Amino acid sequence: MTTPVVSIAFHSGHGHTAVLAEAVRSGAVEAGAQAHLINVDEITEEQWAVLDASDAIVFGSPTYMGTASGAFHVFAEASSKRWFGQDWKDKLAAGFTNSGSKSGDKLHTLQFFQILAAQHGMNWINLGLHPGWNSSTAAETDLNRLGVFAGAAAQTNIDEGPEAVHKADIATAEHLGRRVAEAARVFALGRVAA
Repeated sequence: MTTPVVSIAFHSGHGHTAVLAEAVRSGAVEAGAQAHLINVDEITEEQWAVLDASDAIVFGSPTYMGTASGAFHVFAEASSKRWFGQDWKDKLAAGFTNSGSKSGDKLHTLQFFQILAAQHGMNWINLGLHPGWNSSTAAETDLNRLGVFAGAAAQTNIDEGPEAVHKADIATAEHLGRRVAEAARVFALGRVAA
């Protein structure tokens, strides 16, 4: 049985997004993947090589001013070296983000990740969950409590630290990690069978 390799390429300005990155990693490991956390504002050549060898790359960033952070944009631009050779073509991709507001234009950040993945020829894995917390019988503790389909979205109050990342958002990020790992396993088995 092939063990999928999932890398989480993320930036975290104040630690909130790092909590989500760890949750994605935890979910991927729980689903049987080998998982790597790569902080993109400190990325090394060895970590670029880890990304190149990964079956899936999950992008993560806080949403600042309606898009991914500047540090993540620097990483995305630097990935153009991989774009020229189509080095990431047919890998899986997914994404997650956090902001202070319930909406906070997080969808734009996830769409930025989707376009980045598409430019690399990657296959996007969505969250695969119905929205939570949207009926009289629902609760704020539901998975996907913010009702985002494209990836995992989280909201943390701007006056609280990383310890305040909502437990439902952490669980949603773990779900995303499991989903990506499971999809990576299916893709790997498909390649072997082809």
